Amino acid sequence: MFFPLLFPLLLSSAFATETGDSALPRLGDLKAAEAFIDSAEVVVVGFFESEESRGYKELVDATKRVDTVPAAICMEKEVWAELSISSDTIAIFRKADNHQENLVLSEAKKVEGDGLVNFITINEVRYVTEYNQATAVGLFNSEVKAHLLLMVNRGTKEFTELREQLAALAPEFTGKLLFVLINGAAKSNLRSLGYFGLKSGDLPRVGIYNGQSDMKWLMPQGAVSSERVRSFCHAFLKGELKEEKQAGAEAKSEL
Repeated sequence: MFFPLLFPLLLSSAFATETGDSALPRLGDLKAAEAFIDSAEVVVVGFFESEESRGYKELVDATKRVDTVPAAICMEKEVWAELSISSDTIAIFRKADNHQENLVLSEAKKVEGDGLVNFITINEVRYVTEYNQATAVGLFNSEVKAHLLLMVNRGTKEFTELREQLAALAPEFTGKLLFVLINGAAKSNLRSLGYFGLKSGDLPRVGIYNGQSDMKWLMPQGAVSSERVRSFCHAFLKGELKEEKQAGAEAKSEL
């Protein structure tokens, strides 16, 4: 990341040449595997004994359909041991919550392309994850239960600027808060806005939702700046937002 022109070249040289029709790079040793895992916010690695293994062809098919997530194959058992893999497994590695999600193929009742596309999409949790029906599952399944919510209308001049601003801030709170973008212009998100007493015309606004306590807080109205959002996050983590308006008694499985 510190050498944007040189790093991709070094990274690609660490991987073995593609073989067969997989169109996926091979990770030949631990150094290559670690470099690949560190190369993006979310990556998929298929740990297979061979190309004939159950799930191999299905993963190749799925990764062609989910081109937002880099994918690779690893058949080196020494690497498996270092990454806590004991049998054929499809693993998703993500930085936002330092999580490794393993799909152990011997335990899966059914392995097919559509199911793997769903598995990848659900677990595509990023530094800033846009909220929808699929990503909601991954967000609420994460061990990080507190969510910093940026509620903003797609298509407005603030949308891209604020998303990029929060993407730069999110790594500071890895393992503490997941940053979530809610598009207030989507009808499917009106319930989420209403949970905070907001309408699309009130945006942009920033809030925090704690899934463990089912409590919510809104950052006071004003400019949405990195400094204000950072202070808001730290105040939450220090327990200084206790007197803010809380969520209702009904537990929420989604926003």
